[in-house]
Formats: sequence, structure tokens, C-alpha cells
Amino acid sequence: MGIKNKKDIFFDLDHTLWDFEKNAEETLLELFDTYRFSAFGFGSAELFIETYNRNNHRLWASYHHGKITKAELREARFADTFSELGVDPRLFPKAFETDYLRLCPQKTNLFPHVHETLGYLQEKYTLHLISNGFGDAAETKVTKCNLKKYFTTIVISETVGVHKPHPQIFHYAVANAKTAIPQSVMIGDSLDADIRGALNVGMDAIFFNPKKNEVPTDVKQSITTLDELKALL
Repeated sequence: MGIKNKKDIFFDLDHTLWDFEKNAEETLLELFDTYRFSAFGFGSAELFIETYNRNNHRLWASYHHGKITKAELREARFADTFSELGVDPRLFPKAFETDYLRLCPQKTNLFPHVHETLGYLQEKYTLHLISNGFGDAAETKVTKCNLKKYFTTIVISETVGVHKPHPQIFHYAVANAKTAIPQSVMIGDSLDADIRGALNVGMDAIFFNPKKNEVPTDVKQSITTLDELKALL
């Protein structure tokens, strides 16, 4: 079945629709000043954010594969950032993490063309969401960004108990959507979690690649902007 003949489209949320890096940067810039982190000797907010993003990405990859827990991810991403920048993580103010978790999901920066693309696709397909994010944060994001109206079903890995790329979450999402793998396609930014996770269960996938990284040979469909989906689908 060709891409245009699909009936159900499954989207990832973070880094695909919701611009995680931009929203995290806004939040961390605010908190960097609030907590006067310059006094810790970090040098600059930009260096702190760059280091955090690298550690966060690494830890989320481990979380996807069940190697660490939600609590371990949340504890380590800032503690590791402090350590890497030469600051004793025991100096880490616990309220900073609480404020970050409260503020960041409320940010509303989306990738370009999200609403127009989802609105277009909704007229032709049934849309669904599969996120490896945490339930409370994901709910806040889709509500604040007015995304819920596009999706017939929303599956959060924390609720299901397994994360992409595990086959079980794809089978669960397809069954929950009352559809079938051959008539479904997954769209996401993670080659590991979204694309190869889908391909490994026989589902077609489209790689969202806004940074224009090299596309592996096993990935047959890729886009750099979401509005390209209107031509593909």
C-alpha cells in the first residue's frame, strides 16, 4: 500500500510538533536569571542550555529503551549538567527542577506549519499521537497548543508502560485506533524511537528531519518541514 493510500497517521509530539529545544531554552533562560546561576560560575546561560540539551538527549535515549526510570532521568539531566560544568551537583537547587517541570510544558512554540498541516491532513486521514513523554506534561502541551482537536487517539508511553521503539506500543496504538499496521504511517524525528520502531513492526514511516542531517539508506521517506506532508500525503 503506497503512502498516499494510508488511512491513519501517527505523529510523535516532542521535537516533531512541539519544539522541545526552543521551549526548553525559553524556560531555562528565565530560570537561569531567577536562580542567579551566573553566580555558580557557568559562564553563560547559552553554555548551560547547550550542555543540558546534550545530557537530556542522551538520557532520553536511555529512557526510551527502559535503561533508566522517569525519576532517574529527571534527577540526572540537571545533576549531570552541573557536574560537566564543574559545579558540585549537591548545590543544585531542588526548586529549580520543580519550576522547570511546571513552566516548560506550558510553552507553546511549535514547529512551522503545524496547525495548517494537521488541519489539511485531518480532512483526508484519521490522526493519532504517540508520545514517549510523561503523561502530565504531554497533556499540558497538547492543551496549551490547541492540538487535541486534531487527534482521534492519544497514546502516552508512561500510561502504556512501554516506550517507542518497543513493538508493543505500536501494536497498542494501532489497536486503540481501531486500525491496522498496513494502512498506517508514523511521522517523527527520532530514527531510533519513531522511524525504526515503526519499520520494525511493518509500519511505514516518514522521518522529520528539520536539521537536515544525513538520512540513512534504510529510511525511504523524509521531510525537512511539516508542510511537505501535503505533497507526500
